[in-house]
Amino acid sequence: MPLTPEIHWIDTPEALDAACQAVEDADVIALDTEFFRENTFYPVPALIQFSAGSAAWLVDPQAVSCTDAFRRLLAEGPVKLLHAASEDLEVFTRWAGVTPRPLVDTQLAQGLLGENPAMGYQKLVEHWVGETLPKDETRSDWLVRPLSETQQQYAALDVVYLVQVWEQQRRDLERLGRREWLQADGDAMLDQAERGVEADGQWYLRQRQLWRLAPRQIEAYRRMTIWREGETRDRNLPRGWLVHDRVLFAIAEAMPGNRHELARVEGVKPSLVKRDGDTLLALLAEAKRCDEADLPGELPSPMEPAFKRGIKTLKTVVNAEAEALGLAPEVLMRRRDLEALLVSHLEGSEPALPAGWRGERLNAGLLKALEDVPR
Repeated sequence: MPLTPEIHWIDTPEALDAACQAVEDADVIALDTEFFRENTFYPVPALIQFSAGSAAWLVDPQAVSCTDAFRRLLAEGPVKLLHAASEDLEVFTRWAGVTPRPLVDTQLAQGLLGENPAMGYQKLVEHWVGETLPKDETRSDWLVRPLSETQQQYAALDVVYLVQVWEQQRRDLERLGRREWLQADGDAMLDQAERGVEADGQWYLRQRQLWRLAPRQIEAYRRMTIWREGETRDRNLPRGWLVHDRVLFAIAEAMPGNRHELARVEGVKPSLVKRDGDTLLALLAEAKRCDEADLPGELPSPMEPAFKRGIKTLKTVVNAEAEALGLAPEVLMRRRDLEALLVSHLEGSEPALPAGWRGERLNAGLLKALEDVPR
């Protein structure tokens, strides 16, 4: 049977500060959040949970703002445990203005132990503790008040077991000599969360069909995604509610020159033309005027036999190292990272090699493999 943890509901600054004092001497603190994000760009915090291993504190962020004491607890002091932390980090950045440091992501830890690198929290607890957690409240409305007893119990269990899980993960990571690997990956996750990768013009690189576009079309797509990133934040709308990736891609393919041509692009709604048509056309015009020397390079087709052979050669290196370490290959390098490495090689630019411990394990083999890939 799952634990029945002692639960403390927090909806005043005084109660939050008292909770911080209760856990300030702990070695580790488990954290989690519940949030709502269906019709906004930014997550709407609905609940903040934390535990040092027995009792659980449930903070109502709709009723209480983050206090200086809790902000210090997040940014300093004990190790912070989160599972699959990326979206939770956004919540803390918005609500508290800081990210939890030092960070341990128990999902990353599980991947470094040779297990499923995408293991969910329920499976994680079952794997390490042998308890089966309830799933009834997974789709619960966490903004409703008061929360039911079942909701509070579910939210508390999301953190109380994490300390037990980490104790066993840490032991095995240290036995394998991979504790520093996890710390490096956690630091990289924090850096990315604080930098806001999508906000600095890199979102367009997520488009897997970018190779289908000519350089000037790629530049148009890049400019439109930068514009959308700013607008979604200013309007607090999900990206797809403003304009979907596939629509921006279709506009870049067509390169319309006026509102009539823009309206004929598949997926473009009259409301988009009316509201943002002139802005999009101006961005397209800028791309059309851009000097050839300032355009991105033409991307190789992943359908070409030479590209497929190059990817296969690089995957062989990664797969061999992953097998030697007992890890899933994607823990070492994702396919899109392999593609970026191959593209940089084919363009004759500095190869996009992995950094840190992954680079130490892979780079010599990757560079040797690239020697056999003609440009």
